[in-house]
Amino acid sequence: MDDEDERLEEDFYQFLNLPRNAPQEEITNAYRRLSRIYHPDKHTDALRKKEAEVLFNKTKKAYEVLSDPHKRAIYDSLGTKGLETEGWEIVQRTKTPQEIREEYELLAQQKEERRLLQRTNPKSSISVSIDATELFNPYEDEYDEFGSDGFPSVVVKGMNFSQSIEAPLTLNDTAFLSGQLSTHKGSGSGSVNVSLRRITSPDGWAELEMGFGSGLSFAAKGFRNLTRRIFTNVSGIVTSTDRGLTLGFVSTLAHQLDKNTVGYLTYKASGPSSMSTMVVKDTSRYRAQVNFVLGIPHSYFAITYCHKLEKHEGRLRGAIKAGTFGAMVEYGLERKVSEHSSLAVSMTVGVPTGVMLKIKLSRGNQIYNFPIHLCHEVLPSPIFYGTVTPMVAWIIIRRVVVEPYIQQQKVKDIERHRAVHHSQMLARRREAEISIDLMKETYRRIVEDEENRKGLIITKALYGRWLDLSHRDLGDAITDVTIPLQCLVKDSKLILHEASKCQLPGFYDPCMGEDKSLYVQYSFHGVPHEVTIQDTDPLRIPKQYKGMFNLNCYCFSFLFSFTTPPLS
Repeated sequence: MDDEDERLEEDFYQFLNLPRNAPQEEITNAYRRLSRIYHPDKHTDALRKKEAEVLFNKTKKAYEVLSDPHKRAIYDSLGTKGLETEGWEIVQRTKTPQEIREEYELLAQQKEERRLLQRTNPKSSISVSIDATELFNPYEDEYDEFGSDGFPSVVVKGMNFSQSIEAPLTLNDTAFLSGQLSTHKGSGSGSVNVSLRRITSPDGWAELEMGFGSGLSFAAKGFRNLTRRIFTNVSGIVTSTDRGLTLGFVSTLAHQLDKNTVGYLTYKASGPSSMSTMVVKDTSRYRAQVNFVLGIPHSYFAITYCHKLEKHEGRLRGAIKAGTFGAMVEYGLERKVSEHSSLAVSMTVGVPTGVMLKIKLSRGNQIYNFPIHLCHEVLPSPIFYGTVTPMVAWIIIRRVVVEPYIQQQKVKDIERHRAVHHSQMLARRREAEISIDLMKETYRRIVEDEENRKGLIITKALYGRWLDLSHRDLGDAITDVTIPLQCLVKDSKLILHEASKCQLPGFYDPCMGEDKSLYVQYSFHGVPHEVTIQDTDPLRIPKQYKGMFNLNCYCFSFLFSFTTPPLS
């Protein structure tokens, strides 16, 4: 759907200041509270009566939808569009809310199936192997005619290209087409594979594959959940070459040990045979992996640890691997460049491979790998320059290129979004101004009642861009919401739920697309307080302290001990 056809969604729950699981009684009470403010009969002036009628009709519409179980089920599933979209009329009034939800899920599933038919989901990977060992060659060639004045050469010694697309035929059947082309030191090879995967049940799938390359190959693969915690993956392949038929077999048995830990046992009989055991622990903060492989001709032991940075901004990774082939240590960092792109840099130091710098750029479904071989031996200089140079280069590029580009794109997206919804935003701003004007009499009454009981009084409330709130500067990106917030006070309490505040009565979005906050100054029992929350955070004032009850009980017991005569 184009942006020009988009419409700002109305949130009936937030307009009535209700949680999404609100019972009928709370819905009715919220409707009655707003009806006292917006009902046309409450106003004598002709203009105010007309303006109040518009807001009263909006209140009435929200109440009618949320108080009707059928309409509420539709609204909860699809929003206001579900109440108006043609084609949903097949839902009969005799159906229960649960049946309505199931009907909508079926239609949504059919829509998703049609969408899948038009989707290919292409994926590609490009790898360029670079030999830069002459940069750190500790030995001089005595036969080099240029001597020390010659420039070291950097050579591309290999390249690999792979591309794949998937063609969903139905929700259960998917066809795959992939190709690979590689070259190394002047010789190349390639292959093309076609496969068909079918989801046989909720617990498994089966796949058949045919490949063309150095020979003709046929493969069969399968996945199956054996129990709730155990699953297996099996594949077998037959390849026809000039030397005859070769057989291959790989089988993996996995067991989920706990919520975040999975153990794998793999047997491989294709090419070099091996038996491996792997345990992976993946949490929200880190991913740790231990792997032991016993095979012919090589066996090894590996430990990998990956620390996840906050807000999914990147990962720190370290690995140690040792076996019959030698030993190696790897460390690196992965950072997000943009919403869909990430850059990873790692250093590998080991024997007999030497020192290697790996750079990987991921953008959407495209991956670009650049392994750079710096030195055949383990020397301090390639390790130092291979570690420091990418860090310095990344800092410069991020400051000079990435951050300005991201900020520029963010500004463009906000401007485009505002341009699309400009007329609706003006209408909502005007609606908020009218709503505040109609609330003034109710506001004065609530303030008077709260003052008499020394209750909760909102002295100042600002809503808008965080920077403006911090400077208390009332500008275009911030609005005064003292009156509408006070009108939400009931029994000396103010409760706002976990949702954007821009659709509360008397509110509007003064800075669409930007981060917003709500700043509140209030007095309770004559004591001033202030609080600032993010736009979607819940708010409850005055705050309730768990220790207050215990403190009151302690004070009462202390006074009671002085006023009660001792027992004889």
